[in-house]
Amino acid sequence: MTREAITYLLWSDLVGVTRTRGVPSADLASKAEAGLGWACAGQALTAFGSIVDNPWGPMDEARQIPDMASRFDYEGIPGEGWSAVICDSRASVTEDWDCCTRSFYRRALEALRAETGLSFCASSEHEFTLEAPGPVEAGFSFAAARRGNGFLRACCAALRAAGVTPESLEPEYGVSQYEIACAPEIGVAAADAALKAREIIRAVAADHGARASFTPKPAPKAVGNGAHIHFSLVDAASGENVTHDPADALGLTARAAAFCAGILAHLEALVAITAPTPVSYYRLTPHAWSCGFKAIGLQNREAALRVAPSPSADPARRRKGWNVEYRPSDGCASPYLTLGALVLAGLDGIRRGLALPPAIDRDPADMTPDERAALGIVPLPRSLDAALDALEADEIARGWFSPTLFDVYRRLKRWEAATARETDEATLFARYLNAY
Repeated sequence: MTREAITYLLWSDLVGVTRTRGVPSADLASKAEAGLGWACAGQALTAFGSIVDNPWGPMDEARQIPDMASRFDYEGIPGEGWSAVICDSRASVTEDWDCCTRSFYRRALEALRAETGLSFCASSEHEFTLEAPGPVEAGFSFAAARRGNGFLRACCAALRAAGVTPESLEPEYGVSQYEIACAPEIGVAAADAALKAREIIRAVAADHGARASFTPKPAPKAVGNGAHIHFSLVDAASGENVTHDPADALGLTARAAAFCAGILAHLEALVAITAPTPVSYYRLTPHAWSCGFKAIGLQNREAALRVAPSPSADPARRRKGWNVEYRPSDGCASPYLTLGALVLAGLDGIRRGLALPPAIDRDPADMTPDERAALGIVPLPRSLDAALDALEADEIARGWFSPTLFDVYRRLKRWEAATARETDEATLFARYLNAY
């Protein structure tokens, strides 16, 4: 019997899970206008199969409408490949749904462009734990690279085939930990690339008899997995990077500095979106190279924002490569919510002309409390509950979301925090390892 090709319609939900419905590939064109229906209440699903109270119940439906430009293929094992296309969730064929994560990011980009003439360029570093049989080699070692060579080669090929450009593929510091960093993209394509990369890495791992998990912490004492975001501002008309000013101490233009200041101003609220699980806060601790404090620094991996200068001596290439890394984010977050929230926080900094705090050139955990206070350095929230409290208290950040989106997201994450308090540590970490 001949197998028929299937194309999966994908969307990223509020808990960072990629949901789907599939159609015969031969029928995909007929779904271009109206897509497929999906119960609105599906947006209230947790990553563990349960559903939180929500305003929709069994009645309302969103349309998952494929963006044909985002279509990609995964070949994998011969005869077992698939195709996929990323969707916008709409209230109707012609009306955006206020709870669509992709539309949330798109609206943020539109506001940035309308008010500043700028767009947003971003790339992701995907750290993950590769659960596979075999020996465990030293972190960063060539032995670990050789053991994962077949998997990494397959990831490289599959990502390129999907239109995502891998820039580095390597073993990381942790046990069975790897990282794949991808090239930057402008606008919605940046979040699309992150979704594609995570799902392709998972698919390749499965084809190799393994499992890739993007959980922030595989175990309480394990090295954490981040999803660091490198970003720059670009002129929306020309595509030119307008982040770098060589005369500035941090090498940032005035608008880039204000953008970063906006992110820092809302950082406590932002981490409720970008580090969105109870186990995320086991990673965001001092001396873990994951940033436990609100600060900015040049090449400082213990700062929430790390200015990453271009290594090139050529002025044009140096300007093009200058970027800033946002570090308190992980792979349990929807890339669309994460990038949209970063854009809106940065835009608020530009609107208000916010000034950056002084840059730091050492680990803030090594400073005295008085030294940190003098520089305005405060710890990040130490729990998901604390981050949610900060998000609820930040009136500007709350205003980024529709009332329904904010309410359902809050319900989902309060449920996760409450469930974590009732769960023993070993079970809790296993749940997130399996879910992500």
